[in-house]
Amino acid sequence: MVDTLDMCYIIYILYKTQKKLSRGEEIIMKAYERLLNYVKILTPSNENSQTVPSSDCQFDLARVLENEMKELGLSDVYLDDKCYLYGKLPATKGYENCPAIGFIAHMDTVSDFCDHPIRPILTKNYNGEALPLGDSSLVLDPKVFPHLSSLKGRTLITSDGTTILGADDKAGIAEILTMTERLIHEEIPHGPISIAFTPDEEIGSGAEYFDIKRFDADFAYTLDGDTEGEIQFENFNACKAEFEITGFNVHPGSSKDTMINASLVAMEINSCLPSMETPRNTEDYEGFYHLINMNGDVSHATLHYIVRDHDQGLFEAKKQTLRLIEKNMNEKWGDGCVTLTITDQYQNMAEVIKDCPHLIENAKKACENAGVDPLVLPIRGGTDGCQLSFRGLPCPNLGTSGHAYHGPYEHISVEGMDMCVDIVVELIKLYTEGC
Repeated sequence: MVDTLDMCYIIYILYKTQKKLSRGEEIIMKAYERLLNYVKILTPSNENSQTVPSSDCQFDLARVLENEMKELGLSDVYLDDKCYLYGKLPATKGYENCPAIGFIAHMDTVSDFCDHPIRPILTKNYNGEALPLGDSSLVLDPKVFPHLSSLKGRTLITSDGTTILGADDKAGIAEILTMTERLIHEEIPHGPISIAFTPDEEIGSGAEYFDIKRFDADFAYTLDGDTEGEIQFENFNACKAEFEITGFNVHPGSSKDTMINASLVAMEINSCLPSMETPRNTEDYEGFYHLINMNGDVSHATLHYIVRDHDQGLFEAKKQTLRLIEKNMNEKWGDGCVTLTITDQYQNMAEVIKDCPHLIENAKKACENAGVDPLVLPIRGGTDGCQLSFRGLPCPNLGTSGHAYHGPYEHISVEGMDMCVDIVVELIKLYTEGC
């Protein structure tokens, strides 16, 4: 049922649309308008799933994007059975020999705060002060997020405080497709452009089944960063680590020198790790151990960590620390009491990007041409580009204007998204001019 205000708005939009069409103008959708549509489609990935994609709901967004790409006039639009979506914007006549540039973003979100529909809220002319998030008890506070003062006067997009927003990485998708529409509508010369949207990036497997041959680009950029102007090519080396502890449970009244409490052993294991090497206490290039989950009772317990470091040597040292803890715990409590499983996830793509300096230099120049200060920063995380770079597709990361990802404080600005679109358009111009 449509209320009076909604109906008035619909009539207004139809009127504006008719006016533009009557003057022969094409309607260009803004990046934020696309974002508002995409975030309403829930796409949480599932780390515990054994399927690809890890959640069927990711196809819901993929099919919407597939249709939109076809309507924009992209060629070779293809959605595979694992929810990887590809498309191409053929080169402008005479520019076929320019480098083939790729742009990639992911469709999934984290699973946290995704148990009910997302309600995005627009706050126009944000005053730079504490902003209540809908009717929730949460407040977007500059004391916690100091960058908010720099967003004064902009239009902010947030959730209502009960869910994530989903700008990570639907903002990247929106900006890529808006860039594509601008190239077409403004008739901006360009070389071959490849576009892909991936599933399951948030659980670390987004690039696993990526078809580089079908994508057919010389190099690419992911749009999966934070602040507009952000350029990233140094990421963590990463692994998962799981301790499984098998205890020995007997009646507590007669357990002298017999009981092995698995939960207490788990606490002991965690106490062996450097207390200052946690996400809360580290920044920039500093690595960490992050306890993401623990479960247990007397008989059995588990500890789940992610381990990160930019420096390969320090990363290997962290893994060795974990192995020594396993060894020492088994010497103390008996063989087989503690089992450690380490699973490598991705490497620092700086090793690859260092041989392609034009990717960073042109990104910096594109920012400057768009009137945005370039921010070359290390990634305190990973992107699909990390794995793709080591598979032969150099792929640094660009900002999307989002902040506070993975929680209900996530937010983005309309103006920042526009700047990100401007940056990638300028980037394409640079590669076109150079061929």
